[in-house]
Amino acid sequence: MKKVDILKKLRSSGLRPTKQRVEIAKFLFERDKTFHFTVESLENHLTKKSTCKFALATIYNTVHAFKKAGHLSEVDVRGKKTYFDTNITNHHHFYDSETSELIDIDESEVVIQKIPKAPNGKKIKNVEVFINLKN
Repeated sequence: MKKVDILKKLRSSGLRPTKQRVEIAKFLFERDKTFHFTVESLENHLTKKSTCKFALATIYNTVHAFKKAGHLSEVDVRGKKTYFDTNITNHHHFYDSETSELIDIDESEVVIQKIPKAPNGKKIKNVEVFINLKN
């Protein structure tokens, strides 16, 4: 992703492109593979990889602005942790509770034959399969 794309992503999220926010956006979006993270794990990665200092509030606010703008999806691990995902397409997850790792499952790998009708006045937004793993 070019620097211009990073700046567009920040601006489309309603964020001014400060040095810290540009670093956060580059870390999240200049990669080949999907990245799953919590705000706290992102802070640890950024601290190790960057010479910038990052306030946890800056990371939190930037991540939530990206989510609100549709650049990240949020994955709730059954009340344990909230993960964010750079893959915003419709897909499924494995969750390894021993390593706290989320692993993508391609949508085509899961076949759902029947789902219940939504309650009156509601529409189904999407269907996500979440498979817990253990050793």
